[in-house]
Amino acid sequence: MSETFVAVQKNSDGDIIAFKTSSGRILPYDDAVWEVQSGSIDGVNTFEGRDGDTYIRSNPDHDKLNNLDQLPTF
Repeated sequence: MSETFVAVQKNSDGDIIAFKTSSGRILPYDDAVWEVQSGSIDGVNTFEGRDGDTYIRSNPDHDKLNNLDQLPTF
């Protein structure tokens, strides 16, 4: 069963460092990347940045309200 991200944890710079899933699991960023790539998390995808790191982003739907930065924090 797939989950979604419902909240995020940010560091002092405002970067997302962890995610809370719809089932209540807390995933550090690296674990979340693996889960997204394995298809366990709905509504998001990964991409490789110019710096070579892998990042998570919301699937494009032209709705800024469901962007990861807009999710509540925990």
